[in-house]
Amino acid sequence: MKEIVEIFLNIGMRDIIDMAIVAFVFYKLLMLIRQTSAEQVLKGLVVLLIATKLSEWAKLYVTNWILKNAMTLGMIAVLIVFQPELRRALEHIGRTKFFTKSLVELSDEDLDQNISEVVEAATYLSRNKIGALIIIERETAIGDVLETGVSIRGDISSALLINIFIPNTPLHDGAVIIREDTIMAAACVLPLTGNPNLSKELGTRHRAGIGITEKSDAVAVMVSEETGAISVAMDGKISRYLDAKTLRSVLRNAYKPEDEKPLFRWKWRRKNE
Repeated sequence: MKEIVEIFLNIGMRDIIDMAIVAFVFYKLLMLIRQTSAEQVLKGLVVLLIATKLSEWAKLYVTNWILKNAMTLGMIAVLIVFQPELRRALEHIGRTKFFTKSLVELSDEDLDQNISEVVEAATYLSRNKIGALIIIERETAIGDVLETGVSIRGDISSALLINIFIPNTPLHDGAVIIREDTIMAAACVLPLTGNPNLSKELGTRHRAGIGITEKSDAVAVMVSEETGAISVAMDGKISRYLDAKTLRSVLRNAYKPEDEKPLFRWKWRRKNE
């Protein structure tokens, strides 16, 4: 007991800062893999580690040898299995203001006007039960996804967005990618989410929208073809059954969070330019 007390008495401010940093890193890592397939892999590794220690204490030499070798191979497997999560972590670090350049800020009037174009299109498509998937690029570039679609490079307008998703047209099947103030491409192919905890009601369109937000900081706006429900996905999480007012609020908060500095700048061209 005396030794434990001495340990606590010898803890200085530097030790507290050190422990706080380690705790913060572990917390961020846990949040990064939460509700993904990597979470299940991590649980399996913990069980394997406990089994290795128990076999060592019980002097089960053959079992312990097998488990130790399995752990060695497991470290290599972790780098492969956790590749998406490691990529997201590095991208998150790269998006910090120390590394990224600030773009031109817009007035609230310009921002609201252009958000309205996306909201108006989503509302029309929802009312007519026309499926849609609109991806808004933020700090993380998704050029590899752009290359899978058909280049458009047109100004953002509700009319253009609606026409792209009209059924039986060449570009309606796939995702539209918006970068800054431009509709860059349509009919893009997105990676599907591997989250096993999603509702079975969610089809390929919604799983693709969630998937791209797991691999980047993009915002995905989805309209269900079956129900007309509007959904938004960010950071691998989905919000469903949004109305026009809520969608507008969610998008605006994604650009300029309340009581915070903007997470990113969306450099729209002014209408009179």
